[in-house]
Amino acid sequence: MTYPTRIVSMCPSITETLHALGAWAQVVGRTTYCVHPEGAVSGIATIGGTKRPDVEAICALSPDLVLFNEEENRREDAEVLRHRGLRVVSFFPKTLSDTADYIESLGALLGRESMAQTLASELRQEIARPTEPGPPIRFIYLIWRKPWMAVSNDTFISHLLAHVGFQNVIVGSDRYPMVKAESLMALDIDVVLLSSEPFPFADKHAVELADSSGLPRTRFQFVDGELLSWHGVRTIRGVKYARELRRRLSTVVSMQSG
Repeated sequence: MTYPTRIVSMCPSITETLHALGAWAQVVGRTTYCVHPEGAVSGIATIGGTKRPDVEAICALSPDLVLFNEEENRREDAEVLRHRGLRVVSFFPKTLSDTADYIESLGALLGRESMAQTLASELRQEIARPTEPGPPIRFIYLIWRKPWMAVSNDTFISHLLAHVGFQNVIVGSDRYPMVKAESLMALDIDVVLLSSEPFPFADKHAVELADSSGLPRTRFQFVDGELLSWHGVRTIRGVKYARELRRRLSTVVSMQSG
């Protein structure tokens, strides 16, 4: 079987996972948002963003494989590249279990089965750890401002958090709905999680939300968006991070209701 020797990665989490699989020498292109592993990516050519890549720059790299993520990248870009004769493979892990399977599938695609099985096994072992007892922490997770946008329960982020004992109050088929700050008080939430990406929430935004919603500032907590949304090798750390986050916020929520 012939494995690809020139790969363009269209998604940051894929790029990082390629490095973890030992396939870095095969990577010839990445998006400008592919910043991990820090220090290693600087030598790899950039081909624009995840949503509007430079098709000509991709083709100029003569890749024999272009890796897409169905949520991060646009289907029309994948079709353009296929029309140009390039091989495009797309992934869309939606759950923790999907992510372990995805790591193995990517490893098989690249001839890196052994390392992929090791990483997938480590993730499955982390997933299998029992959740600490206690009531679920009811949350809303914000990813954007102007307009305020949240994640619904039908997202990877929500699934990861639910796995360790969180409960998303945003339920529905709209995966990234707009919300009004003034409506937060009525949602019966324990905590509002403010992600570090794609919008870089800062303290001034927490203050703004607290003022608009009437909720106390302590209800707004900052979280690492990369650890909670990047599916791939980072998910191993992400599950551990989510467990510790729940442990820490359980104390905060208990003090709020005490």
